[in-house]
Amino acid sequence: MQTEPLHIMPWRIEDIDLNRIDRQRAAANENLLLLLCAASFIESGSDLYTSNLSVFFDGDPEISTWLNTEWEPEELQHGRALKAYIGHVWPEFDWDDAFEQFFAEYSKTCSFEDFEKTRALELAARCVVETGTATLYRAIRESSDEPVLREITDNIRTDEVRHYKHFLKYFRQYNKIEGNSRLAVLGALLRRVREIRNEDSEIALRHVLAARYPGHAHDPAYQRGRAAQVNAVVRRYMSADMCVKMLLKPLDLPAKIQPGIRYPLTKFTQHVLFR
Repeated sequence: MQTEPLHIMPWRIEDIDLNRIDRQRAAANENLLLLLCAASFIESGSDLYTSNLSVFFDGDPEISTWLNTEWEPEELQHGRALKAYIGHVWPEFDWDDAFEQFFAEYSKTCSFEDFEKTRALELAARCVVETGTATLYRAIRESSDEPVLREITDNIRTDEVRHYKHFLKYFRQYNKIEGNSRLAVLGALLRRVREIRNEDSEIALRHVLAARYPGHAHDPAYQRGRAAQVNAVVRRYMSADMCVKMLLKPLDLPAKIQPGIRYPLTKFTQHVLFR
C-alpha cells in the first residue's frame, strides 16, 4: 500500500541550540514572555482546529492532505518551540498544567459555527488569520533583542506567510467555482479581522497570568491591566501596511481601485490591532 511521503519541515526546533538563550536578557521582558506563552498555548491547540477544517473540507484530498501533513505539524512545532523557549527562561513555570487548564476552556469555543458559510469564504478568512499571526511574530521579533527568540520568531513568521499563500491559492480555486462577489469576500475578511484579537487570545493570556501570578488569578482588574501591558509590548511594531497588503490580495481589485479601499481598510485594521 502506497503511503504519503513524510513532510520535511522547513526548520526544526531540535536544530536550534536553546542553550544560546541569553536568559537574563529574555527574563528582563516579562510582558513579552507572557505574550509568548499565550501564543504557545494557541499554537499547541492547532490540532483541534485542523480536525475541524479537515471535516469542513472533507472530499477535497488536496486541501485535507496539506492541512494534516504540512500545516498542522508546522503549527504544532510553533507551539513546541515557544514552549521550549519559555522552559529555558522560566524553568519554574508549569507549562503543562497551565496549558491543560487553558485547553479545557478553549476546546469548548472551537466549533463549526465560527466558520464562514462557504469554503471559499472560509479560506479568505483563513488568509486573515495567517496575516495576523505573520504580523504578530514579525512584531515580536522586532521588539526583542534576544538572538534565539529572534531566530525562532523569524522562522515562525516565514511559515505563516507561506501558509497564507497556500490558503490564498485554495481560496482562488474555490472562488472560481462559487463566484462570490468582492463585497461577500470583503465581508468575510472584515469579520475575521474583528476576531484577530479574539476570545482565544484572551483565554490563553488569562490562564498564563493565573499560572504565573496565582495570587491574582481571580482579580479581573489586575488581569485587564497586565493584558494591556502585554499588548503594548509589540503594538508599536505591528505593521498595518503589511496587514492591508496581504488582505487586499483575496479581493483581486483593479490597481486604480486599490487606493480607494486601502485607506479605510488601513484605518479599520489599525483600530482593531492597535486599540
